[in-house]
This record gives sequence, C-alpha cells and structure tokens, in this order.
Amino acid sequence: MLPSRIAWWLLTPALVFVGVFFTIPVLILLSGAFVSHGSVGLLPFFEFFAEPLHQEVYWRTLRLAGMATMVSAVLCYPAAMAMIKVPPPWRGVLTGLVILPLMVSPIARTYAWIVLLGRNGMINAGLVQSGAIPEPMTLLFTEGAVFLGLLQLMMPLMLISLVSALENMPSDVVPAARSLGANRWQTFFRVVLPLTQEGLIIGGTLVFTGCVTAYITPALLGGPKVLMLETLLYQKVNMSSDTHAASVIAVLLLVTTLAVNQLLKRVAR
Repeated sequence: MLPSRIAWWLLTPALVFVGVFFTIPVLILLSGAFVSHGSVGLLPFFEFFAEPLHQEVYWRTLRLAGMATMVSAVLCYPAAMAMIKVPPPWRGVLTGLVILPLMVSPIARTYAWIVLLGRNGMINAGLVQSGAIPEPMTLLFTEGAVFLGLLQLMMPLMLISLVSALENMPSDVVPAARSLGANRWQTFFRVVLPLTQEGLIIGGTLVFTGCVTAYITPALLGGPKVLMLETLLYQKVNMSSDTHAASVIAVLLLVTTLAVNQLLKRVAR
C-alpha cells in the first residue's frame, strides 16, 4: 500500500485539472450572482424575484419537476418489484430495454412527442376520428406536454435506482413480514420502503435534478409560453445578454437541487 504522502502527490495532477478547468470557473460564475451595484449580498435575488414572470417560472419549474419525481416513483416501484422477480437472464434483457431510451438523444425523444401531441398528431387524429372531440385540441406548448416529456425522459433513472435497491434487499424479509400477518400495504410501507429508501432518494434526486436542469424538452414542448428556469437562462444569455441574471438562475438551480436532496433525506429519516 502506498504511503499517504505519495498517494496525494499522485492525485495532484487530477486535482489541479479539476480545480483550474471546473471548480474555479464555476465559483466565478456563482460569485457573480451576489454582486449588485458594487455591493455584495442577496439583493440580486430579491431583484430577480421582484418580477412576476420570474416567480412564475421558478414555481412552475419546481411544480413540474416535483410532479415528475412523485409520479415516476409511484409508477416505478411496482415495475421495479416486478423486474426483480424475473429470472436473471430475462432481467438483463429488461434492464437493457430500460437503459435503451437513455442512449437515444433527448432531441429525438422530444420530437417523437411533437409527432404525438401536434394538432395533426396521432392523439388528436384518433380523438377526432372517434368522435370524442369535434376539432383538434392544443396539446403542445402546454404544461401537460412538458410534464409528459420530462416524465418519459427521466423515469428510467428512477427505475434503475429502485431496481438496484430492491436487489440489495434481503430476500427473506417480505416472506417474514407476510408470515407475521402483514398485508401487502403494511409489508410495502413498513418493510420494503424503509429498506429501499436510499434507492428512492438517489432516484428522486436524479429525476428532480434532471427535470430542473432540462432544456431541450421544455424548449420544444413548452415553447415561449411555458418557460422554465433553463429556458429562461438561455433567453437571458443569448437574447438579453444579461449574464448577471443568468448567474442568479445558476445559483437558484444549484441551491434548489441541494435543498431537495436534503429534504428527501430528512423525509427518509
């Protein structure tokens, strides 16, 4: 085993690279959010939230990301519990099918939703032909379209996290709980959920962070009508050249994701 002093010297090139090309630029970007009119403080954040549009965008981002996280957890728990009961060879096939969408570009997956949700898309065409609606509905450029796109985009991350947590759970705890008289709901909430909470926390953090920081899906499915923080950041930089507001948004994204991660940990406790 190498002495600790030699080990640190071996790590020095990697630490210098990360510090120069990642840590320092990020700190410079984030520090700019706290400077306004020559003074340092939280005034830029109060000025940012003083505009009703910014408040609406922030709360919309939290709402859609939170809904996608909760719905993905509800849908993925039964799917993950079913997957671990499949024999190992077929379980590998199912895992590959779950991972496969992650290998496809988000742009391609988002354009698939445009084909489905457009005024002349498959959903509107089916509803009109069946007589359910007299004319095509506006499904694109709505919060519902953005929610569906984010859910489909991030749900595999939740499923993979829960499958990993369930595979590491002792196999005899569920039969033991059932033998002691616990029904299905009691077994899940008192045995399965506490033992797999780490997978839920990791999956929830990944899904929420991915939804909050997503740009392609909200931009294509929401358009200018359904702005989220990432699309607002893009507008501030490329259309308004307001790098100061972009720094404030970057800090909000970082603080929000860290706060949600800590909240999930507290709920788990």
